[in-house]
Amino acid sequence: MRANEGAWVGWPGVADEEVAPFENDGVLIVPVALSAQELEDYYEGFSNDTLWPLYHDVIAPPTYHREWWDAYVRVNRRFAEAAAAVTEQDGVVWVQDYQLQLVPKMLRELRPDVTIGFFNHIPFPPYGIFAQLPWRKQIVEGLLGADVIGFQRQGDAGSFLRAVRRLLGYDTRSTVVEVPVEDDAVDGTRRVNRSRRGASVRPVVARHFPISIDSAAFEAMARTPEIQERARQIRSDLGDPETVMLGVDRLDYTKGIGHRLKAFGELLADGRLSTKDAVLVQVASPSRERVETYKQLRDDIELQVGRINGDYGTIGNPAISYLHHGYPREEMVALYLAADVMLVTALRDGMNLVAKEYVASRFDNDGVLVLSEFTGAADELKQAVQINPHDISGLKDAIENAARMPRAERTRRMRALRRRVLENDVSRWSASFLDALSEHAAGQQLDVHPAARGQEAPLGQEAEHHEDGVRGRAAEDAHHQDARRDEAEASR
Repeated sequence: MRANEGAWVGWPGVADEEVAPFENDGVLIVPVALSAQELEDYYEGFSNDTLWPLYHDVIAPPTYHREWWDAYVRVNRRFAEAAAAVTEQDGVVWVQDYQLQLVPKMLRELRPDVTIGFFNHIPFPPYGIFAQLPWRKQIVEGLLGADVIGFQRQGDAGSFLRAVRRLLGYDTRSTVVEVPVEDDAVDGTRRVNRSRRGASVRPVVARHFPISIDSAAFEAMARTPEIQERARQIRSDLGDPETVMLGVDRLDYTKGIGHRLKAFGELLADGRLSTKDAVLVQVASPSRERVETYKQLRDDIELQVGRINGDYGTIGNPAISYLHHGYPREEMVALYLAADVMLVTALRDGMNLVAKEYVASRFDNDGVLVLSEFTGAADELKQAVQINPHDISGLKDAIENAARMPRAERTRRMRALRRRVLENDVSRWSASFLDALSEHAAGQQLDVHPAARGQEAPLGQEAEHHEDGVRGRAAEDAHHQDARRDEAEASR
């Protein structure tokens, strides 16, 4: 962003506070104010109690309130206006996540000269679920204001394209939506194509761009003597068990924490695992604590932990070490190094970056990743032990097998996983998306000028993806190489 004189447009993190734009480390920060009522209705209400459960397969029932929707529209317009004000002529704006799905259309109406990207960090639901939303058509129209719409998984992009066809009747060709130019979302557009029916249309690309992490930074931290010593200390504090299992999640009903605890507890009850040789460390960082569903979830999880510890723990050797805190990256990397088995049992997850963080930290080529097939990461991390978290018997088998897996197999799997994670890092992700935007802009006009980019900060400190934002260009072109060697390695 510094190289491109970018701007970051976002909520400052405090309600009812007006903050003037300011420079920070060469980046223009443009705060967008939200009132306490807007925060309750737009963020905690519509974003987290309507869209979040709806987009995660209604694991919890969504709540629909007109006043929440009205606040969502109002806040999205405020972000669009802020981005429009700081983006130079023919600039690029990258809008981030489900809280701002109306911004692309609003921004295009304000600034038809701008190239607009949108990235959805969470799943996009199948049409049968998405159709429950009373404002489904407005959401799809809002997203189609973008030039490039990115999703975590190919299936998510497919679900969106089906919603476009069902709700709007627009033609789609592979990953391209043909949006009629007379549509409000494209008024003033610079690029007009002809559809197969001879109509004037604007092409919108909708495809998957799986997000990643700064894998080199995690590996570098894991290699430091201080982190390695801390990892040894963690194992010592746990009583030096033969197997340390680890779960790291926001305390969220989508993460399958209860399924994980049930499987672990039953393994202890069956005598297939013992607290003498296995311990589970569960980090459950606080999340959305003002939302009633999350309050109840915490009570349920902590009751479950207490029952398992009461039944199977001993003095000085609890079955589960439960930590309801957020931790700095240094402590998390030490935990990753200390853990023999990483348990990711999400019921639905756009990506799950914790899985990639664990792999990136294991420079020793050891450790086993047990990974839900319902995460976006499962599409890339084929050499993980993939499971269906709803199948408790299968999950128990996977956990037991992971705990007893021979070193040679652990090494083979981890090497393949690490190739994938180290090659497909966050720089490659951002470059691939921005390349797609550049290609789209080049198709619109020959003379594309460098411009200030709008970018937005996350609303809240969520653990696995940026919750909100309008981001500007954050990376230059990068060379992309196909990372298939891990699959060949795993098939040997």
